Amino acid sequence: MTSPSPTLPIGIFDSGIGGLSVLDAIAKRLPTEDLLYLGDTARLPYGTKSPETVARYAVQAAGHLVERGVKLLVIACNTASAHAIPALTAAFPEIEVIGVIEPGAQAAVAAAPSGRIGVLATESTVASGAYDRAIHALSPGADVRQQACSVFVALAEEGWIRGDAVEAAARRYIEPLLNHGRPRPEALVLGCTHFPLLRETIGAVAGPDIALVDSASTAAEAVAVALDADRLGNRAGAGRVKFMATDSASRFARVATIFLDRPVSPEDVEIVDL
Repeated sequence: MTSPSPTLPIGIFDSGIGGLSVLDAIAKRLPTEDLLYLGDTARLPYGTKSPETVARYAVQAAGHLVERGVKLLVIACNTASAHAIPALTAAFPEIEVIGVIEPGAQAAVAAAPSGRIGVLATESTVASGAYDRAIHALSPGADVRQQACSVFVALAEEGWIRGDAVEAAARRYIEPLLNHGRPRPEALVLGCTHFPLLRETIGAVAGPDIALVDSASTAAEAVAVALDADRLGNRAGAGRVKFMATDSASRFARVATIFLDRPVSPEDVEIVDL
């Protein structure tokens, strides 16, 4: 493969649909960039798979994006970011790979001078310890408290982003992080790509003294920095978005309409076979 060109799109990969929050953040941060999104909806969830299987699936999906022609790979999936980046960088050494965990950990450490950080994530991401490792690599003395919030995923995909039920779930998950007889966290990481949709409710429950770290917006900023450093930014025109999935264009389109807050039809989604 030849060296990446500024006119090529950014490739974005997720195990499903949650990574659309990352796509949305990148589109808003870099409106002149073309974006190519692939959701491996036929094989989700990745959280129940072994690390070896996750790495294999990620390389297959990323390989499809590379074949289409991309200048940067964004892994918009916490599970794949935790387990597959070494395999991806080995498979595609000519293309920079950016996950969602490292940028989120960096932003959390910057937002928590005393090192008190809460992490809201899915059960599989909490069990992987990926955020804990990434934060402690940057701040060895950090006080990291994690909470699995799996119900948030279903709420986001149904478009339930505010209201009594959402607030009740948020209180159930967040209050244990706040009341351990220790000082309150200074930062709270939204460590799943679904969770930015619930940011308003999460912030209201956590309180104004706790900084919310959005893994989608932090990944978008990391993409902007990487493109600038490599002189790969596309400066002209309005960016275009192409959607691909490995199963069920109709369901992808329904949830994408919620995540992107604009109509997406099944005809906008190309079904591909990995």
